Amino acid sequence: MRIDKFLKVSRILKRRSVSKEACDGEKVLVNGKEVKPAYRVKIGDIVEIKFGQGTLKFRILNVKESVKKEEASTLYEVINC
Repeated sequence: MRIDKFLKVSRILKRRSVSKEACDGEKVLVNGKEVKPAYRVKIGDIVEIKFGQGTLKFRILNVKESVKKEEASTLYEVINC
């Protein structure tokens, strides 16, 4: 699954267009490397998103095409904020 879609499906970012902009703006790193929106994520990848004053770092636990809102947080595990 593409990183921009994963961020939307997992509800880390609200819209896929916002996810794409974050990737294009060099604010998304996977395993320590900046990635483009088309980067294919896999289970075990460590993702870091740079926000205004901080970062969100998490590990991908599962990759699904769609999940219910209540199950979205089962796709990842936050490492630190």
